[in-house]
Amino acid sequence: MAQAEAARCLSGLLNGIAQSVYYGNGDVTEELLRSEFYPEVSRDEFRALHEKMRGLLKSIAAADMDHAQLEAFLTAQTRRQGGGGVSADQAAALTRFWKSQRGRVRESLLAGSRWEPSLRGLTWRVDLQTAASRGDAAPRGPVALMELELGRTGQDSEFVCLEFGEAQVNQALKTMADVRRSIDGLARGSEGV
Repeated sequence: MAQAEAARCLSGLLNGIAQSVYYGNGDVTEELLRSEFYPEVSRDEFRALHEKMRGLLKSIAAADMDHAQLEAFLTAQTRRQGGGGVSADQAAALTRFWKSQRGRVRESLLAGSRWEPSLRGLTWRVDLQTAASRGDAAPRGPVALMELELGRTGQDSEFVCLEFGEAQVNQALKTMADVRRSIDGLARGSEGV
């Protein structure tokens, strides 16, 4: 029964770490986890266990490990010498946790990496002024109108309308070409790495 209790406590610790690190639950503290799952362990021993499990979870999540990668990673961790590794029971608990929580942790990481507000849509058109609509006004060149739909997750969109003359369109195109050249240069530079 002691082994089952140890597995339950470690599972609770891993879920608690995920709650505080990935799911934004500030109520789950290190002290709460210690008092709930490891009350008989000293603060220093628990802190070491907590930091080790937190570090392992962060490594696993950052790499978004699949089953084979996780197995190789945990096998290497169980073979580590000198207290830095994990036991077979800890590796099994980490495997169970990751199998059940991988999708949710991944979604949390993706949600945290999104820029807000984000561009939801873009429409554009070019307007030409006709002689009938001009009246006595001096003729103007074509005007590009662009409407951006911006929004935050779970909120209604906001719309921004931009008007560009010919010079502004040319400047925007030049800037986009510069951005593309920079990205292409960075992509080519990273291919050799």
